[in-house]
Amino acid sequence: MATHIEICGKQLVQLLNELGFATTSSESIWILVSTLTLVTGVTAGVPVIVWLERKVSAGVQQRTGPEYAGPLGITQSLVDGIKLLLKEDIIPSKGDAWLFIAGPAVIVTPVLVSYLVIPFDQNIVLSDLGIGAFFWVAVSSVVPLGLLIAGYASNNKYSFLGGPRAAAQSISYEIPLALCISPASLLSGSLSTVDIVKTQSKYGFFGWNLWRQPIGFIAFSVSSLAECERLPFDLPEAEEELVAGYQTEYSGIKFGLSYVGSHSNLLASSPFVTILYLGGWDSSIPFFENLGLDFSFPNSSGESFDVLGPGVGIITTLSKSYLFIFISILTRWTLPRVRIDQLLDLGWKFLLPIALGNLLLTASFQLLLMS
Repeated sequence: MATHIEICGKQLVQLLNELGFATTSSESIWILVSTLTLVTGVTAGVPVIVWLERKVSAGVQQRTGPEYAGPLGITQSLVDGIKLLLKEDIIPSKGDAWLFIAGPAVIVTPVLVSYLVIPFDQNIVLSDLGIGAFFWVAVSSVVPLGLLIAGYASNNKYSFLGGPRAAAQSISYEIPLALCISPASLLSGSLSTVDIVKTQSKYGFFGWNLWRQPIGFIAFSVSSLAECERLPFDLPEAEEELVAGYQTEYSGIKFGLSYVGSHSNLLASSPFVTILYLGGWDSSIPFFENLGLDFSFPNSSGESFDVLGPGVGIITTLSKSYLFIFISILTRWTLPRVRIDQLLDLGWKFLLPIALGNLLLTASFQLLLMS
C-alpha cells in the first residue's frame, strides 16, 4: 500500500515533470524536500524536550523553572540555541582539528538517519524497510564512534576518558537491545516497524507487546536509556568525575550539535519503545479509530482517503513517545548515577541473560503454536 508520503512524492514529481524538469532532477528535489522536512521536525522536537526536561526537573525539585522567556518559558531553549550560535568556536591548539570538527557531525548524522524507519501512522513513514527495527540499532551504534572521535581529538584527559566509556557502554547495551527486538519481531513475523504495529493493533489494547512481552519491555527500556546515555547511565559525561566528558573542550555550535544529538537520540528511542511495545499509532479507542472515516475526500485517482485519521495516529504516537520521555526525565532525578563497573555488570550479567532467556522462551512458544 502506498503511503501518503509516497503519494505526495509522486504528485510532486509529476508536477515538476509537467513544468519541464527532468525525472532525475524532480526525484532529487523530492528527496531533498523529505530530508529537510525530517531534519526540521527533529530539530524542532529537541527544544520541546529541553523545555519539558527543565520544567519537569523543576517540579521534582520544587522549583519554578524557566518562566520569563515566552509563556511558561517555552522560548528559553530557542534563546539558548541562538546563544550557542553566537558564541566563539574554539579548537584546541594541540588537538586534531579535523577530527575535532568531525566528531559532532558523526554524533548527529546517524541519529537523524534513524528517523527514516519510524512510522508515525500506518501510511506516514519515510522508508518502510524490511529490517527497520535492526536498522535503528545498526545506525545508532555509530554514535559512540563520534563520541570516541570527539574525546580523542580534544587532547584532554577528561575528554579521552569519556570516549572509551561511551564505546564500552554502547557495546554492552546494544546486544540486549537487539535481543529485545527479536521477540517482538517473532510475534509479528516481520522486522518492519509498520508490520510490528499492525500485528499489535489487530487485538486492540491487550494485543500490545507490553502485555505479551513485559520482561522484554523492561529490558528494552533500560537498554535504550543506557544507549542514549541518560542518567543514571551518563558515564561518558559524568560531571563529578570528568568535568563534562567528551564535551569538555567544545563550545559554540559544536557543543550545541552534541547536545542536539543526545536529545535527538532520546527522541528517536521513545518512538521505538512505542512501536515495539505500546502499539504505535493504535489508540484502541473506538471514537478515535473511526474519527477520520467521516472526513474523507477523493484524490486524483478516484480513491478516497481520510483526513483526520493520520492526524490522530500522529498524535497517538507522539503522546506515547512523550510519556516515555517524561518517565525517563523522572528517572534522571530519582536514581543516582551508577559506577562504570556497575553499569557494565548490569549490561553483561543481568540484561544480557534476561534478554536472551526471553528470546528463547518466545521462540519456543512460537514453535509450539506452529506445530
